[in-house]
Amino acid sequence: MHASFQSIKGFYDILPDATPLWFKLEDTARQILAQYGYNNIRMPVVEPTELFVRSVGEHTDIVEKEMYAWQDALNGDKLTLRPEGTAGCVRAVVEHNLTYNGPQRLWYMGPMFRHENVQKGRQRQFHQIGVEAFGFAGAEVDAEQIVLLSRLWQALGIADVELQLNSIGDADERAHYRQTLITYFEQHQDQLDEDAKRRLHSNPLRILDSKNPRMQALCEAAPRLMDSLGETSKAHFAQLCALLTQAGVAYTINHRLVRGLDYYNRTVFEWVTNKLGAQGTIAGGGRYDSLVERLGGQSTPACGFGIGLERVFLLMQEYGVQAQNQPDIYLVNVGTLAEQHAFSMAEQLRSLGLQVVLHAGGGSFKSQMKKADRSGARFAAILGDEEAAAQQISLKPMLGQGEQVRVSLQEAARIVQSR
Repeated sequence: MHASFQSIKGFYDILPDATPLWFKLEDTARQILAQYGYNNIRMPVVEPTELFVRSVGEHTDIVEKEMYAWQDALNGDKLTLRPEGTAGCVRAVVEHNLTYNGPQRLWYMGPMFRHENVQKGRQRQFHQIGVEAFGFAGAEVDAEQIVLLSRLWQALGIADVELQLNSIGDADERAHYRQTLITYFEQHQDQLDEDAKRRLHSNPLRILDSKNPRMQALCEAAPRLMDSLGETSKAHFAQLCALLTQAGVAYTINHRLVRGLDYYNRTVFEWVTNKLGAQGTIAGGGRYDSLVERLGGQSTPACGFGIGLERVFLLMQEYGVQAQNQPDIYLVNVGTLAEQHAFSMAEQLRSLGLQVVLHAGGGSFKSQMKKADRSGARFAAILGDEEAAAQQISLKPMLGQGEQVRVSLQEAARIVQSR
C-alpha cells in the first residue's frame, strides 16, 4: 500500500461538523459590515516580499522570523505568502486609485500565513477578516470600527472581552519617545532578556510588549508614550474616548500597547479575552496615516483592524454558541417507481426553495429513516410507489410534534417554509 499523507504542521483542515459555526461567524460579520457601509475587496495571497518589508517593518518579528518567502524559480521575483492583509489592501488601493472619487470603507476575508510556534489559537495558516477605511482623518472612524466590533461580539454571543486602547502619537513624537525609551532601558541592561537586547536599538517600543514575566515590572515602570504626545494627538485620542463613552463601549487605557507593526500611528487598540490562554487577542488594529504614501500613493489618512477568526471560533465554542447545517427534507424512497421518480422530485422540491438531501444507495425503509434522523433534517419526505404515481410525498416531522401528511410537492414546500 502507498503511504498516506497528513496536513503540514500548522495547516489544518476545517471539517464539515465545524463549518456551520464558521458560516455563522462569517455571515454575521458580513451583515454587520454591510450595516456600516463597508465594501468587500479580494486580494491575492501572494505579494512581493518588499511590500511587507516596507510596510510591516524590517525589524518586526513577522519580517525577521515568520514570513513564508521565496524566490520564484521561473523569473527570480521575491514573493511572500501574505502574513497580514493591510499591506496588500493598501497596495490595491494605490494601484487602482480607489480613493480618486472619495474615501473608501473596505473589508476582506481569507487565509494569512506566518511560520510561528503552533499552539491553541495560533496556526501557521490562519484566517482573518480585515477592515480598512481610507480618507478619514478624524477619530470618528476609529470609534466606528471599535463599536462595529463591539456589535459583532454581541451578535455572536461573546461576552467578557475587554477593549484596550492607547495612542502612540505621530512619527516625530514616537522618535522623541524612542530615544527616551532607549536611554531608560540602557540604564537597566542587566534586567533585559536576549530578545529585548536585540530590539533595544532597532525597535525599542516592542520591548514594552514583552511577555517575559521577568520583564513586566521593568516595562511597567518605563516612561509612558502618552507623556510625549503633542496637543493634536492628545485631542484625537480624547475625541475617540468621548465617542466610545457616548456609544456605551467600556475601555481600558493600556500604556504598554504598541502593536507589532511599524505602520501604526496615533490610535492602537486590541480586544482581549482571558479564556484562550496566551493567545488572548481576538482583534486588533489602529490608525496608519502614513502607509498609503509610503507605498507610493498620495498622503491618505487610514484606519483598520484584523479579526483572528480561529480565536473567535474558539471563543464561540467556549460560550456554547451553536449552529447546525440542517436540511429541510431528507427524501426517503422505497419501491421501483419511487426510485425512478426520486431524483426529479428532489429537484422539484429544490426549485420550490427547499434544502433537500436525496437518499441514494437503496436500503430498507427502516434504515433510510435512521439516516434521515441522523441527517438532522426537519422533515422526512417519504416516497413510495403510490406517492410517486400521484406526484405526492408523505411529509413526516422529524423534530417536535406533528402528524405525517400526504401532500403535493407545492403543499409540502408551504408547510416546511411556514415552520
